[in-house]
Amino acid sequence: MLVEQLYTNCLAQATYYVESDGEAAIIDPLRDTEDYILKAQERGVKIKYIFETHFHADFVSGHIDLAKKTGAQIIYGPGANTAYQIHEAKDGEVLKLGKISFTVLHTPGHTPESSCYLLKDEEGKDYCLFSGDTLFVGDVGRPDLLDGKMTKEELASMMYDSLNNKIKPLADEVILYPAHGPGSSCGKNLGPETHSTIGAQRANNYAMQEMSRDEFIAQVTDGITPPPNYFFDDARLNKTGYISLDMVIEKGMTALDLKTFEAKRTDGIRVVDVRIPDEFENGFIPDSINIGLNGQYAIWAGTLLPIHEPLVLVCPEGKEEEAVTRLARVGFDHIEGFLKGGFATWQDAGNRMDMVISITPEEFALDYKHGKIEVLDVRKPSEWDTCHLEGATHGSLQDLEKMIPSLKKDAQIYVHCAGGYRSMIAASMLKSAGFGLVKNVYGGWSKIKELDLPKVMPAKQSV
Repeated sequence: MLVEQLYTNCLAQATYYVESDGEAAIIDPLRDTEDYILKAQERGVKIKYIFETHFHADFVSGHIDLAKKTGAQIIYGPGANTAYQIHEAKDGEVLKLGKISFTVLHTPGHTPESSCYLLKDEEGKDYCLFSGDTLFVGDVGRPDLLDGKMTKEELASMMYDSLNNKIKPLADEVILYPAHGPGSSCGKNLGPETHSTIGAQRANNYAMQEMSRDEFIAQVTDGITPPPNYFFDDARLNKTGYISLDMVIEKGMTALDLKTFEAKRTDGIRVVDVRIPDEFENGFIPDSINIGLNGQYAIWAGTLLPIHEPLVLVCPEGKEEEAVTRLARVGFDHIEGFLKGGFATWQDAGNRMDMVISITPEEFALDYKHGKIEVLDVRKPSEWDTCHLEGATHGSLQDLEKMIPSLKKDAQIYVHCAGGYRSMIAASMLKSAGFGLVKNVYGGWSKIKELDLPKVMPAKQSV
């Protein structure tokens, strides 16, 4: 028996490869499926099952393409109505894989069809639980993604039953393999590990503690921030189907000469520059948005940009396919190509370019004390609430576009996040919106918090 977690940091997502006696199963695959196919071929096994724990909202799964290429059967739990062929498993149904088996545990709560898969080893002993978005390390799946079809309170009540009746009875030593880790928006505050045990979660996960139904609902629904816009689009694609990834990559890998690229840009197609912030700030195409490949690139692209609208890319040479593939993972199917030669092509042609000025934390401190500046903190609400700079304005990156009209275009705006990745995205958005006096603070809050500047703590007292 082989159980392997395949973790993708930029999506905070875990896929699982399970193998026994010449047969393999893939659990919650990414849209780019070639690695799974190659792995099975190299090991001389046949992919028999593709297990889906639910209709994913944060990425487009590879289940449809993988099934077409391998002949594997797509497995969903009860209540999964799709526009393509699946095996809708019953609660408690057992599916054999070589000398091991999976027992389907219907665990509604995150979504109505959410199901966990309990793997039993060759001796028939409970070995691990593939929990999808039902149970995470330190958290549970958010219950607010049905877009009005069910209330979050109704789903949280279902989650209460799922945890108490299906998961808590499992032995402490059963390994927990969730679909996501830290940084995912599918829960409120996932722990730092990507796997755990039922016993550890019974001891440390707030949602696994003994409490009444009403107490559980109150805790699970408290403090949930609005989901990214693309979540509902991705859930729909996973339920109804999508075009093949091969087609998306073929179109996205079109190398555009400068004239064609500029025509698309002039026509209003959004330009996304995927270089790291340190390179982007020194020169970029006006109105382009920086979302660097060095961070949670796909998540932020899906959060900030409509996935159904066309894009063109500016990439470091050799990174074009990675940039296209990672966008496709969250549902961007209309990538019209990339500027051949990258930003150097634009620069060498003598075209107008824009810049973002970045300053050190020490320079920021001097301007804060002696200048007339506006500080924009684009961290998440939970980060802001922990501690922030006195007098700063909070505008989490996810909500920045909506608050831009309330900002003064003639103000000197100093932008920071926690470390610098999000603040450069924000700075590029502000520049695109016509803000000329924008500065980015190197190191963000990780450096600012060390400076002798007035801060506001949770108790709202200056320190």
